[in-house]
Amino acid sequence: MYNSSSVSKRALITGITGQDGSYLAELLLQKGYEVHGIIRRSSSFNTGRIDHILPDPHQPERKLYLHYGDVGSTEWLITVITQIRPEEIYHLAAQSHVRVSFDLPDYTYVINGLGTARILHAIRVSGVPTRFYQASSSEMFGASPPPQDENTPFYPRSPYAAAKLYAHWMARMYREAYGLYVCSGILFNHESPRRGETFVTRKITQGIAGILAGKQQKIYLGNLESKRDWGYAPEYVEAMWRMLQKTTADDYVIGTGEAHSVREFLEEAFGYAGLRYEKHLESDPRYLRPLEVEHLVANPAKAAQALGWKPRVKFQDLVRIMVDADLTAAGLPCPGEGKKKLAELSLL
Repeated sequence: MYNSSSVSKRALITGITGQDGSYLAELLLQKGYEVHGIIRRSSSFNTGRIDHILPDPHQPERKLYLHYGDVGSTEWLITVITQIRPEEIYHLAAQSHVRVSFDLPDYTYVINGLGTARILHAIRVSGVPTRFYQASSSEMFGASPPPQDENTPFYPRSPYAAAKLYAHWMARMYREAYGLYVCSGILFNHESPRRGETFVTRKITQGIAGILAGKQQKIYLGNLESKRDWGYAPEYVEAMWRMLQKTTADDYVIGTGEAHSVREFLEEAFGYAGLRYEKHLESDPRYLRPLEVEHLVANPAKAAQALGWKPRVKFQDLVRIMVDADLTAAGLPCPGEGKKKLAELSLL
């Protein structure tokens, strides 16, 4: 059924069509893996982020397979894990928008919380010897003061964070109770040109492209003063992979160790594009959270020591990479400093 004899490892990725899933699929294919991804059935194609690596489905010898499915079905999860028998499972599927989780708390809990519990149960019941990665979140720290590391108390401030915290503790419990190889990556904000268009960073960079193209005059945002630790998503999926290569499973905080406000992101992005954000910004209360998380910044010392992982793309470079990408996508000239940095780091 699958190309079992000529691959070094087989991996299963939930959420393969998302930002992280698409970059992780690229990384694993480069490393010689056979990659399987779970996607939800839709009346329209939703594979835009991975179209460039999708093989012809009629091709007999290929390394990437997609499976329609849903993390809401334990029975289906047991079946697909038993059939594929992956050495590694990366669980990235989620309702990933924090603000939306206040409007859809039950759906967020079912997908982000129970979805993880179902996969863990499916692994245990199937008996397939696999290593499991849980996508935990810095939002779980919530109101705990920075910097945050693996020993910082959790203090969730949204349905999204509460659901992720449930999943995080379930992952740890299955590791301790059943001896499963389960790692949780507590990732701080990580962005890229593939970030969803409703997230604040892409709203800013895509808005700049729209303004310069004459298609819009304003962008609408909420809280400008919240501070986040922003990194480059392709580097963060490398950290995920490194976690599952260790002899012993553990949990790791992944971030840059620097925090910047949304206002700083605006200033950097608009200034880079030769604009003043004050002329184009409007406040919209719809984008404010009922409970705000004011300040998240990672202490990634454990990841540096145990995984040998350190971020190379810092804040200014990240902003420029994203602005360059959205300007290029809109057919507009771009300064090119972001592209230059990626070339210097051999990340193009």
